[in-house]
Amino acid sequence: MSADFEKALEIGRPPNITHLFPHSQALIVSGKAIDRAMMTKGKAMTIAANGRNHLVIRGVLQAGQRANAPILIEIAKSEGGANAYCAVNYWNMARQVNAICNELSITIPVAIHADHYGIKGAEDVEQARVEIPSMFDAGITSIAIDASHLPDDENLLANLALKPYIPDWAGLETEVGEIKGTEGLSTPQEALFLIRGLNAHDIYPDWIALNNGTTHGLEASDEGINVELTAEIHKALTKYGLSGAQHGTSGNNSDRLRRIAKETRTTKANVATALQMISWGLEVNDYGNAILDDAGEFIKVKDEGMTEELWAEIVAYAHANGIKGGGYKKLNLPFENKLLSQPKEIRDRMAKRVEDFVYNLLANVFNATDTAPLAIDAILKAGSHALGSKATRIESPGEWTESKIREAASHIQSDKGPEGDFDD
Repeated sequence: MSADFEKALEIGRPPNITHLFPHSQALIVSGKAIDRAMMTKGKAMTIAANGRNHLVIRGVLQAGQRANAPILIEIAKSEGGANAYCAVNYWNMARQVNAICNELSITIPVAIHADHYGIKGAEDVEQARVEIPSMFDAGITSIAIDASHLPDDENLLANLALKPYIPDWAGLETEVGEIKGTEGLSTPQEALFLIRGLNAHDIYPDWIALNNGTTHGLEASDEGINVELTAEIHKALTKYGLSGAQHGTSGNNSDRLRRIAKETRTTKANVATALQMISWGLEVNDYGNAILDDAGEFIKVKDEGMTEELWAEIVAYAHANGIKGGGYKKLNLPFENKLLSQPKEIRDRMAKRVEDFVYNLLANVFNATDTAPLAIDAILKAGSHALGSKATRIESPGEWTESKIREAASHIQSDKGPEGDFDD
């Protein structure tokens, strides 16, 4: 191990991580360090991988090590919150990452990100006041407050209410516009409203997520990311120091993802459904979207992913419970232990399939190769796990009181898109 790595291990791990894992050799860091590395390289982004099962996490960590790129391992509230459909969750994810890093001698910086911490009303805000601290107690080092389900004023007010529960050193993401494909697209006006209001209250997010044309889960079309809209919004936010977080990356082709890295300020690309399908051994196209047969069923590739016997059991369970298509994500929780109980060579090939897919993204699409030293450099330059903010206050707090927030929001012209459940 290099002297820089050893020093980063000494000073770069946040206090919750050093408390949980005092003797660890895993370089678990704030999400800020990952963002800074991509910014330093320029025109680069890294993966934020939704670890829906343990073997996905293993494969992604192996890919990051192979590409020498820092990464984020994440889980969304729908996937890993209190009512989760995955066995991996907000409270055990850091422990899994730490254990794997030590087992496999992973030396890249890794952030533990609570993605899409959804706020849909006042009750969620109250629950979050208790739940968010518990998540940081369990090793979270970065969080996305997602109140995009709410009107613009309520979104901003929810972010303001919850910031006191998030450590200043932690990576912070905010979101404007639910991920609804080509409907309800975000606008520069909406994004500026949210970020200006946060800035006035000394809150400086590292990332902003937009509805810029993608969907969660299986892509129904090839329309995908609206690169021009993304670039326009990022440009409008330049003086606030934000990077972009690209949600709904699964299913977008490589050329479009290369454009996002080159033409926008995006440093974080979320990949969820593709990694689940790849680990299971399903047939996917070259950008990770599962291929269906003429009957609308998934196609299992022989001798890849899980055993054929376990896949047959999963399909039978799905049919018996009326589960189809994207609903297969609900099978993560009931089948996690059966996945882990397979022979070692099967578990290894599941992780290796993920590794190969993610390595290709990092090395050949995201331009993230050899950015791990840049994340370490950011920690060493700061001399601490706390890297500080990328922006300073330029908005007047007096112009962003609750009453003025509500008044300003009433003048925003936007199309929120259709109602529905658009959780990750």
